[in-house]
Amino acid sequence: MRRLLSLLLASSVAFSPFTPSLAKDAPTDKKEASKDEDVKAPTTENAVHTKHSVSIGGRSVAYTATAGNLIIRDEKGEPQASVFYVAYTVDTGKSEKRPVTFLYNGGPGSSSMWLHMGSFGPVRIETASPAATEPAPYKLVPNSDSLLDKTDLVFIDAVGAGYSRPVGKAEGKDFWGVDQDVSAFSRAIQRYVTINNRWNSPKFLYGESYGTTRSGALVDALQDKGMAFNGVILMSSILNYGVRMPGYDEMYIGYVPSYAAAAWYHNKLANKPADLKAYLDQVRAFARGPYATALAKGQEVPAAEADAVARQLAAFTGLSPQYVKEANLRIEPARFRKELLRNERRTIGRFDARFEGVDEDAAGEVPGYDASDTGISGAFITAFHDYISSQLNYHSDLDYRPTFGDIGKDWDWKHQAAGIKRPLQTAYVAGDLAHAMRTNPHLQVLSVNGYYDFATPFFITEYDLSHMNLEPSLRGNVHFLYYPSGHMVYLNTEALRQLKGDLARYYDDTNHS
Repeated sequence: MRRLLSLLLASSVAFSPFTPSLAKDAPTDKKEASKDEDVKAPTTENAVHTKHSVSIGGRSVAYTATAGNLIIRDEKGEPQASVFYVAYTVDTGKSEKRPVTFLYNGGPGSSSMWLHMGSFGPVRIETASPAATEPAPYKLVPNSDSLLDKTDLVFIDAVGAGYSRPVGKAEGKDFWGVDQDVSAFSRAIQRYVTINNRWNSPKFLYGESYGTTRSGALVDALQDKGMAFNGVILMSSILNYGVRMPGYDEMYIGYVPSYAAAAWYHNKLANKPADLKAYLDQVRAFARGPYATALAKGQEVPAAEADAVARQLAAFTGLSPQYVKEANLRIEPARFRKELLRNERRTIGRFDARFEGVDEDAAGEVPGYDASDTGISGAFITAFHDYISSQLNYHSDLDYRPTFGDIGKDWDWKHQAAGIKRPLQTAYVAGDLAHAMRTNPHLQVLSVNGYYDFATPFFITEYDLSHMNLEPSLRGNVHFLYYPSGHMVYLNTEALRQLKGDLARYYDDTNHS
């Protein structure tokens, strides 16, 4: 089962970096969809509570797992959606003072299953990443890198994904759009905070991929309603879809350091540098300097300048100067994924360039599939179904949708951005995030990035977060972390361990309770 829509997840369809869709539209099984529609989503709130413990940092942490649904209502007070969530709360007796973090994936159209099963919950799925994971039986293990020692965790499924569904007279279109989605998550979080007496708790948002797009607008929307946040964690970010239109060169510039990181990882560089971080600093300087200057001249770039830039770009990325010149100095991500290991008859992954795939032949322009998708999807989906029923004792007649293709296909990309009178035709939320930081100067933003992420390249994230027009007093509130992994940073267990340590310090520094 493919999750193509589920994580992004990022800049484009697999074949072009310039479409508003985050990934290929997942095929929708109409027969299965109609069967699911015969099952009514709950219109009242229900929850199942189970008791557990996990060892974190050598200390046993007792916690309650709650799997249930929240009912969000329209302006008339009528039920509009049943929102599924799983919450993990530590049994301290002082829950109102503990931090609480709301986590979600992106898509649009993804459930929160990927973060839930792979990152900071009390259990996680073992995979063979960056190799393809073998079929069942899979192994769920206690997660010693869980964040439960620092914060309670609430994983939320977007309406239409997971077990979340519209109810009453509501339809998918009421939730499937940039601003519609923010409204739904805003109401769900307010509802959770209210019924669990968490208004006075330190609060954080943790979004992955399109979840970061959601977070940028969501934190501003919630703060406008009086719910101030301590922090926003952006993992594998996409904050501005505007520059992903044809005619702009920012996407090509933004991918160069990611290409260089992949070439470094796969040993395609002459005289491979020992220090990846220092090497990428050189690549950044080239990308924003000579490369950006050459692309800005368009078709009028002098031949000598184009030749020099092609040679240097080839040296940094492991491609041939001839290939770079034939591509007019502009390498699309999918073509790079096919070209880098072409002489080995291998492709590299989109979500994680460490993964290798094998196509039917080595002559094509782009990979036939994403090895970093197919290599883990079966493990995550199976693990979730087994875990939710056998350990959390939650059962539903609804189909759990890891991703739902209709959501991304029907997504409304218009966005009423902060400070802009007319709705934007596509999502730009860095401005919303900046507005949230100005109105709450204590808000701490943490950007988490994987070097080998071809869905949401880290250099583009750096660009977006450095163009928020923040005053000097606020610039120190934006922090960056980097890991030798891909879009799902936590697939590399060493990176997960390092990330947990970095996040622990972030929570300690940000939580003032």
